[in-house]
Amino acid sequence: MNERKLYKSPLSALLWSAAFPGFGQLYNGDYFIGFLLMLCTAAINFGSNLNMSVYVAFKGNFGLASERFHPEWGIFFPAVYCFSLWQAFNQSVSINRRLASLGVKKPKKATHLTGFFFGMLAGFNFGLFWHFSFFRLLGCLRVLDLPVINGLVIGSICAALGHWIESLCDKHDKK
Repeated sequence: MNERKLYKSPLSALLWSAAFPGFGQLYNGDYFIGFLLMLCTAAINFGSNLNMSVYVAFKGNFGLASERFHPEWGIFFPAVYCFSLWQAFNQSVSINRRLASLGVKKPKKATHLTGFFFGMLAGFNFGLFWHFSFFRLLGCLRVLDLPVINGLVIGSICAALGHWIESLCDKHDKK
């Protein structure tokens, strides 16, 4: 057996899914769920006008970006995105565990990052629909008034918090 073809890097799976939901699943060989996630992402991006909203925001027109974004569709994007990241990472860890049981290659450690992705999902949704309106007054921080950017910032903070809570729980379970 060729070890390089069998071993799946959890970091690579995670990064492929971060690039576009479903790519990490394709990397792992989960073609059905990969194409399903890609289809869901495309439908959500089209329905929420997410890409155009981000494009207009990069041009500096934050008010127009907020107007173009359709939150009734956008509410689904964080769930699909976070699930894609979590599933790709954990599937590659599972593949490597099966390989280790066959004696092919031992994975470095078993990590699930469930707290990280749950925190990211909660933060994304919270930030997507709750804006820091007072940032409009501060000029340089005005970008945080954009729903997508605000979702990313709060999602990142909540992801770090979720990972910290999960690590505390893991330490407590080991005692």
